[in-house]
Amino acid sequence: MIQRYSEHQLPGRLFVVEGVDGSGKSTQIDLLRRWLVSEGYTVFFSEWNSSPLVKQTTSRGKKKHLLTPTTFSLIHATDFADRTERQIIPPLKAGAIVLADRYIYTAFARDVARGVPPDWVRNLYDFAVKPTVAFYFRVPLDVAIGRILGGRAELKYYEAGMDVGLSQDVNESFKLFQGEIMQQYDGMVDEFGLTVMDALLPIPEQQRRMRAIVKPFLEGIHKHEEVRRAAKGKEARA
Repeated sequence: MIQRYSEHQLPGRLFVVEGVDGSGKSTQIDLLRRWLVSEGYTVFFSEWNSSPLVKQTTSRGKKKHLLTPTTFSLIHATDFADRTERQIIPPLKAGAIVLADRYIYTAFARDVARGVPPDWVRNLYDFAVKPTVAFYFRVPLDVAIGRILGGRAELKYYEAGMDVGLSQDVNESFKLFQGEIMQQYDGMVDEFGLTVMDALLPIPEQQRRMRAIVKPFLEGIHKHEEVRRAAKGKEARA
């Protein structure tokens, strides 16, 4: 049985990054992962919408434009539940570090932007583990949109929020949809205590600040060498 959000008492640490597309969050969590590994920590990674359990279903639904806001929300919740049980809970129980590129706040932002009731979505994810730190990379909308449009040949139907009916023009729909998502993120800063990061700062400076925030929470988390020493000690006493 999946536990509710507030019932987890796990020895590991969970750090997540959130933000609109083009905020640079994925770059920062990858840099954080490399640093933690270089420091000797055991690190696991989980990414939004990556569970093989629902990946084919999601792909088919997107291709045929069959996903309503509610079914989209339920599919992502199923994906998240599977990853929580397989990729997040076990490492945290073992005292390891888990990094997540997008977490429940992505659903709270995107699903509500699609018109799904906020309370319904939050209740849907009430089994989630509370993150040790949830970083929100805040970036001006025009900058985020410029980064995405500059690196894509074309926008995908659901990515642009075309299912919401904000505009018949794909680029305009994308801008309006991302604006709605950003508004939802901003509203969650106080609600969930998100740690706001200035995504306009140079990449090295963002990473320096991120590491400074994470570092105090690493106390008590064993490194590879410490685990090996403890195991050897047990063998010697046996």
